[in-house]
Amino acid sequence: MALCNSILLLFFFFTTFVSLSTQKTQSSKPLSLSFPLTSAPLSPRSSPKLLASLSQSPSKRAPINQQPSYNYRSKFKYSMALIVSLPIGTPPQTQPMVLDTGSQLSWIQCKKKVKPPTTTSFDPSLSSSFSVLPCNHPICKPRVPDFTLPTSCDQNHLCHYSYFYADGTLAEGNLIREKFTFSSTQSTPPLILGCATDSSDAEGILGMNNGRLSFASQAKISKFSYCTPLRQNRKIIPPTGGFYLGQNPTSHTFKYVNLLTFLETQRMPNFDPLAFTLPMVGLRLETRKLNVSAAVFRPNAGGAGQTIIDSGSEFTYLVDEAYARVRSEIVKLVGPKLKKGYVYEGVLDMCFDGDAIEIGRSIGELVFEFDKGVEIVIEKERVLADVGGGVHCIGIGRSDSLGIASNIIGNVHQQNYWVEYDLANRRVGFGKADCSRSAL
Repeated sequence: MALCNSILLLFFFFTTFVSLSTQKTQSSKPLSLSFPLTSAPLSPRSSPKLLASLSQSPSKRAPINQQPSYNYRSKFKYSMALIVSLPIGTPPQTQPMVLDTGSQLSWIQCKKKVKPPTTTSFDPSLSSSFSVLPCNHPICKPRVPDFTLPTSCDQNHLCHYSYFYADGTLAEGNLIREKFTFSSTQSTPPLILGCATDSSDAEGILGMNNGRLSFASQAKISKFSYCTPLRQNRKIIPPTGGFYLGQNPTSHTFKYVNLLTFLETQRMPNFDPLAFTLPMVGLRLETRKLNVSAAVFRPNAGGAGQTIIDSGSEFTYLVDEAYARVRSEIVKLVGPKLKKGYVYEGVLDMCFDGDAIEIGRSIGELVFEFDKGVEIVIEKERVLADVGGGVHCIGIGRSDSLGIASNIIGNVHQQNYWVEYDLANRRVGFGKADCSRSAL
């Protein structure tokens, strides 16, 4: 999933709080916790932050029962990544994290603070709830089912991890236990996180996939949602979207599709069992349905063709057959206007120098079609993504360029949509919105 080199952070605020403790169940009606989620224009890193080798083990998610009430609302930052700032430790220290529905391990930057503090890194010495995992902890053993994170025993007999991503990003440090603390009486129990001492990026990761060690699974979250605002010109103040843990007050307007599920005994080399797999059935440009079989968007016997929705990937990626059809249609419509010989970040080759609005009108709406008639519609005015320097590109790349065989719907094609992950009911909901207003 895509990481940024730098992020302009905005302070988050809380509007409501609920207990995140898993020690008790609550019979009262769940409320909603929300966070700021803000958009920051940055220099691009376009490769999604997928693990270089996807897990091949069957998913064994923690059962969702006796769940606490989750209702946390926040704004987030958005450019290449969706950034949310969360309160971690006791007392809490605000940590910027990439909201990543394609990763399992959550991790934060750990570094002892100097006076005055010069970074937003987490200082373990300031938290009374911080603890480290020793080498003999079960998680530190190799080949834990559905968790293929490479671990080792360091010189201090602590559990050490190295996390590599497809874009070359490295996160390395120790596995720890720490709370997310939302008030003096409301917090999660200690969760297993990475405490990165050596990382290529300034922000941590909020891992939200189906893995048993993701934040969503460990904290027993029943649902969460985010609203990604439109990307703006890179030189202006970034817009702000919204992030909810728990019930979203606008979910009655959402349209839902059931996630595809697979037998735990299935082992497919090209399949990620921990990802959110959508039942995609086709693509459209305006009213022109592209001649692509629905089978192209479903995993075959080897797992190739899986369609993943990923908040941590900036762009969308398609397998060869689907990509070729899209590019062929674009060439028919606006081929003479293509920027010849230009490939943005090694993945986008449908780019233009001319008037983006005019070119977008010639292309028309881009529509992702799913089961039950559910659609993600990309209006013609934003079918091209501004990549800087006066260049605009169709935000779709060939998944082969990442060395994978999956279709990935990135956050550039989730703009101005609420996307809700209803984990308890194994479904994803979509709701059109003005996401910059959703943060208010």
